[in-house]
Amino acid sequence: MSGQTAAIVVRGANDGEARWFYGGGVHRWKATADETAGAFLLFEDRMDRGKVTPLHTHPSDETIVVLCGEIVMHLDGSDHHVGAGGIALAPRGVPHAFMVTADDTRLLCLHTPGSCEAFYRGASVPLDEVADSNRTVDFDRVMRSARENGGIEILGPPPFVR
Repeated sequence: MSGQTAAIVVRGANDGEARWFYGGGVHRWKATADETAGAFLLFEDRMDRGKVTPLHTHPSDETIVVLCGEIVMHLDGSDHHVGAGGIALAPRGVPHAFMVTADDTRLLCLHTPGSCEAFYRGASVPLDEVADSNRTVDFDRVMRSARENGGIEILGPPPFVR
C-alpha cells in the first residue's frame, strides 16, 4: 500500500461493515487498512461476559479503549482490570489476551499499522450472513485464519483458564 494516501472516512455510530467474529462478538469496522493506506485498522467490538482470547502476538500495536463494560487484559504475564473509559496498549510482539467480565462490553480496537485485517476478515463473516442462533464460537476457524492470513500468532490457551 505504499505510495497511497488515506481516504476521507466519516462514519456515524452505527455505520461501517458489521461482521460476526468467530472468536465471539460483533465487529463494526470504522476504518479499514485499505481506507487508511495501511496506517491502521479501527473497529468496535461488542461482546458479552465470558469471551476470552487465546494468548497471542501480532506485528501491530493494539490499543484497546473500553467504551463500556470491563475486561481483564493479560499483558506479558500480568493481569490488569480495565473498565469504561480505560485503555490498554499491547505493543507489537508482546504476548497478550483478554477476558470480558461484563455483559454488553464494547471496545474500540486500533491496530497500527493495519496489518491484521486479513486475519480478522478470514475469522469472520458479514453479520447479515449469520442468524443469531448460529453465532457460535469457532476457534478452529480463528486458528485457520491465523495460519493462512498471518499477522496473528497464537501462543496458547487463554491464561485465565487454569
